[in-house]
Amino acid sequence: MENKGLLIILSGPSGVGKGTVRKHIMADRSLNLKYSISMTTREPRPKEKDGRDYFFVTDEVFEQNIKDGNFLEWAEFVGHKYGTPRDKVEELRNSGYNVFLEIETSGAAQVIKAVGDDPGLVTIFLMPPSIEALEARIRNRKWEKEEVIQSRLAKGRVEIESADLYQYTVLNDYVQRSAWEIRHIIRTRMAELNGDEKPIVE
Repeated sequence: MENKGLLIILSGPSGVGKGTVRKHIMADRSLNLKYSISMTTREPRPKEKDGRDYFFVTDEVFEQNIKDGNFLEWAEFVGHKYGTPRDKVEELRNSGYNVFLEIETSGAAQVIKAVGDDPGLVTIFLMPPSIEALEARIRNRKWEKEEVIQSRLAKGRVEIESADLYQYTVLNDYVQRSAWEIRHIIRTRMAELNGDEKPIVE
C-alpha cells in the first residue's frame, strides 16, 4: 500500500453543505486530492467535456462496465445511469492521489461493500447541527416547491440514521471549522497509511 492514495467518501443529507465543504478541502493542494469523475449515459450539456465533467458513454458501454464489475457504485436517475468507475479510481490511487467521492449514503454503502477492508478507505458523514438547521438551509435556496422540501427532509432524516456506518462524523456548524476537521482526518489517515507516527500539523 506504500504510496497508494486514500479513497475518501463524503456523504450527508441534501442541504447540509457537502459541496461547499468539499471546495474548501479540495483547495488544499497539500492533500494531493483528485475528485472522482463519474461515468454517465446522459448527453453532455453545453460546456461539459468528456473526461473532465463526466465520462460520457453509451448504454451498451455502461452495461458492459456493470457486467465487468467495474463500478464501485452506480444508480439510475431520470432514465440515465451514473456510476463511479473502479479502474479510473484505482489508476489515480496507484499514482499516489487521494481520491475524493461526494456521494449519497446509498452509493457509499455500495462502495464500502465493493472495497471491503481496504485500509485506504476513509468514510466521513457530514452532520447538520439539527433538522431545523437543515430545513433552514434547504429553504434558503428559494427555488424548490414545498413538496420537494418535505421530501428532502424526510430523506435527510433517514440518511442521518445511517451515520453510524461511517468511520467519522463531522458536524457542519461552521464551514471553515468542518473543512479543517476533515483535512485533519485526511492528514492523519495519510500518515497512518505511509507508516508515519504523526500527521503533518496545519
